[in-house]
Amino acid sequence: MPKMKTNRGAAKRFRKTGTGKIRRGKAFRSHILTKKSTKRKRNLRSATIISGRDEKNVSRLIPYL
Repeated sequence: MPKMKTNRGAAKRFRKTGTGKIRRGKAFRSHILTKKSTKRKRNLRSATIISGRDEKNVSRLIPYL
């Protein structure tokens, strides 16, 4: 059976943690930052774990990461 192909768009957006969970960056951080509060922008910096519902679908896109 041939190797599965990694979805390159997903590979740039997600990465696995040591325990096998999938981390993602947060949205709404790229532009129109002047109207957002400093606290809000600071909280958008940190990455977060994807929800359990999405984990199965995303892990299919990045089988070897």
